[in-house]
Amino acid sequence: MRAQPVITIRTPEGAFFSLLLAGPVYRFLAAAIDLGCIMTATIATGYIISILGIIVPDIAGAVSLVMFFIFMTGYGIFFEWMFRGQTLGKHIMRLRVMDIKGLRLNFSQIVIRNLIRVIDTMPVFYMAGGICCLISSKRQRLGDIAANTVVIRTPVFPAPDIEQVLTDKYNSLRGYPHLAARLRQKASPFEADLALQALLRRDELDALSRIKLFGELAGHFKNIVEFPQEASAWISDEQYVRNVVEILFRSK
Repeated sequence: MRAQPVITIRTPEGAFFSLLLAGPVYRFLAAAIDLGCIMTATIATGYIISILGIIVPDIAGAVSLVMFFIFMTGYGIFFEWMFRGQTLGKHIMRLRVMDIKGLRLNFSQIVIRNLIRVIDTMPVFYMAGGICCLISSKRQRLGDIAANTVVIRTPVFPAPDIEQVLTDKYNSLRGYPHLAARLRQKASPFEADLALQALLRRDELDALSRIKLFGELAGHFKNIVEFPQEASAWISDEQYVRNVVEILFRSK
């Protein structure tokens, strides 16, 4: 069986994370779902524009064309920026756009990859982008190459055994259930898996890299949801990440 393509990201602390790249089939299905959403929005807008067409048909036709272009380009830009690299189609197919080095997506990257989508769709539905995705080692279409992005896929795996990384220490974050619920809502599956993988591979790091890595992870999750100071005042950054992982992976 042919191995599925992956991209390996190395953190500044020396930890490696392998992510599964999305192939053309999954991306095509996600794009088909997104196109359905765009066409639905276009048709709904068309009903409104049709009223204008009764009065000035030439202007109504021009407005319809402009609105379709706005939906085609603006849909991906809006959703990928607001939902951290996911449109509705990507969410359903468990895909996500990310920077090729694992960094946070910039707005300019999202704009570039969506504007070049027009070229990727030529001459018929995503033929250019599909061919480029097939021959690219990182499964990138033209828009991804220009924007330095990749699309990863998160398949459904059995629930991880987190008992091996947790301790019997009291989880101070659970004392604030409303904030814990907000953390589960805001943290993405990618961020949750990254924290879990860091705990599983912590012994592979030297002491200094380990301290730095968990310091950055703890700071990242504290920025997502700010717990009261007393919830983390007396615990290490690594224990804080353990507490976060327990909240994200345990429903009770």
